[in-house]
Amino acid sequence: MSKAILGRKLGMTQIFTEEGTVVPVTVVESGNNVVIMNKTVENDGYNAVQIGFGEVKEKRVTKPLKGHFAKAGVAPVRFIREMRLTDASEYNVGDTIGVDIFAAGDLVDVTGTSKGKGFAGTIKRHNFARGPMGHGSKSHREPGSTGAMISGHGGRVLKGKKLPGQMGHARVTVQRLAVVRVDAERNLILIKGAIPGPKKGLVVVRATVKPDKPKQAGK
Repeated sequence: MSKAILGRKLGMTQIFTEEGTVVPVTVVESGNNVVIMNKTVENDGYNAVQIGFGEVKEKRVTKPLKGHFAKAGVAPVRFIREMRLTDASEYNVGDTIGVDIFAAGDLVDVTGTSKGKGFAGTIKRHNFARGPMGHGSKSHREPGSTGAMISGHGGRVLKGKKLPGQMGHARVTVQRLAVVRVDAERNLILIKGAIPGPKKGLVVVRATVKPDKPKQAGK
């Protein structure tokens, strides 16, 4: 991974290409990300860059974080994320990262927290089929059997069994999305397709870990 940036999802819209084709895009507002800390193999065992984004009132910052920001010589920020970049040594503490690190045509991976759906049953959560709807049936939307009995007293549900539970509000990454347009003046990145999370939700935009593979001769 060579580059990454934090931003907020503003919502979806559509733009037209020069040929008149409609392209659905998600608008991400980024602003200037600030480098707060550099981690190296010698000191920490790995290379990484700690990036901050978003305005925050100073009274809402804890004392440990105030000291962390003061040591770096940067203004307090709301969000802090650590990125393991291949060229982390090129970033210095206090440097700012803008949306211009990306360009139209780049492939990116976008990570965010999906929308929470609350407690859901197996039909909604795992796409189970429902049971018969006749009056004699006593199993319409129930999950059914939870598995075979285990030797000994009673049984147990094996780990990973699909059952009702909290749906959504999980870390989700969508890979290989194309950057359609970058507006450096307004700090906007237009990404083709949908990305996880609600409006104004924090997202991480990184260079994809699955770039195009070179085509072999004769194929």
